Amino acid sequence: MNPIFIIKEDGVREEFDPLKLEDSLIKSGAQPTMADKIIRTIVEEIHAGVCDPTAEEGGTCSVHAIYRKAFEMLKQMSAAAAARYSLRRSIMEFGPTGFPFEEYVAEIYRARGYKALVGQMVLGGCVPHEVDVIAWKENELIMLEVKYHNDHQNKTDLKVALYVKARYDDIKDTVFEYEGMTPRKIDNWILLTNTKFTETAIRYAECKGLNMIGWTYPEKENLLSMIEETKLHPITCLTTLSNTEKSQLLEKEIVLCKTLYEKTEILKELGLSKEKIFAVLNEVSEIINLRPRE
Repeated sequence: MNPIFIIKEDGVREEFDPLKLEDSLIKSGAQPTMADKIIRTIVEEIHAGVCDPTAEEGGTCSVHAIYRKAFEMLKQMSAAAAARYSLRRSIMEFGPTGFPFEEYVAEIYRARGYKALVGQMVLGGCVPHEVDVIAWKENELIMLEVKYHNDHQNKTDLKVALYVKARYDDIKDTVFEYEGMTPRKIDNWILLTNTKFTETAIRYAECKGLNMIGWTYPEKENLLSMIEETKLHPITCLTTLSNTEKSQLLEKEIVLCKTLYEKTEILKELGLSKEKIFAVLNEVSEIINLRPRE
């Protein structure tokens, strides 16, 4: 067959690598046979011009179109795997709902054994600063600058890294005291985003010792791995709930899948049938108990 191409989110055109798609599907919990079927279908449709009838050289398809096709097929095979496959996009649904991403990050740290506060003013050496998330244990204090994007193409750049480093330099010598914590200076200052960093931001951070957490950066202890570790998948990733039902739950400040499992009466209050409640709880159970591939 002739080669096929994809258009990435930044507009770059490159040859389609099915192994990358296979890896993301398997990591989402799809069985190898499921992943193989999805990939073969997508390749055949791109060759047939279904994705882009005007494309040359065997066909071209956008990354978004490939994602949608893979998601719809995976949803029919395994709702839980489809939910995990759509996790990054599900996080981006916080924007339209108005739910603060900072609160979600604080929940992740609480699940990891920290106490956490959001939107706190702290006094630096020169000026006061509002810190997005403060997390602490008895002998550790972390402060986080959180940058949320609702578009995959938006990356956190060098200007933000410079700004965060300057704020840290003003705060680093201040001694803080929070409940249950030994009075101390900041142990870790982190720039966290739900998308990616630019190459220059990463280069600067590595040079200056600024810790950064992105969707898949660094290789370990990234945002995706933290969500998987804590099982704090948002309800926006569920395939068994409609967008209206998700919005109703978010209005009630119900954000996490595990909350639905712990408080099933919330689903009854939405007026869902017993059959649908069973389907939702079954999907939640599969997502929470699903183990990512090593």
